[in-house]
Amino acid sequence: MSTFSIFLVLITIVCFLLIVVIMVQNPKGGGLSSAIGGTQMLGGVQKTTDFLDKSTWTLATILIALILLSSLSFVGSLGDTDSKIIDKTETAATTSATPVKEAPAKK
Repeated sequence: MSTFSIFLVLITIVCFLLIVVIMVQNPKGGGLSSAIGGTQMLGGVQKTTDFLDKSTWTLATILIALILLSSLSFVGSLGDTDSKIIDKTETAATTSATPVKEAPAKK
């Protein structure tokens, strides 16, 4: 398995986790915070909101870092050093550059 494939799997997992964390939040202050209801669970509503907020920013930062690192490990058709077009033009240039012997001029 190439390093790009590993990065692709990690990016997919982080994206899924980020979607889950964002979907749990409610922009009007509800979401998981209102579903818990009591202050005994997870340290209260404020702690839950802080945890979800920090989780979102952490996952987003990890996602950006993984994307940047995966671009460094990408070796695709653009990163190929063996260009067929350059090879064809070099071959054509070398065959046409061979000197042609001329017949001696008559006086």
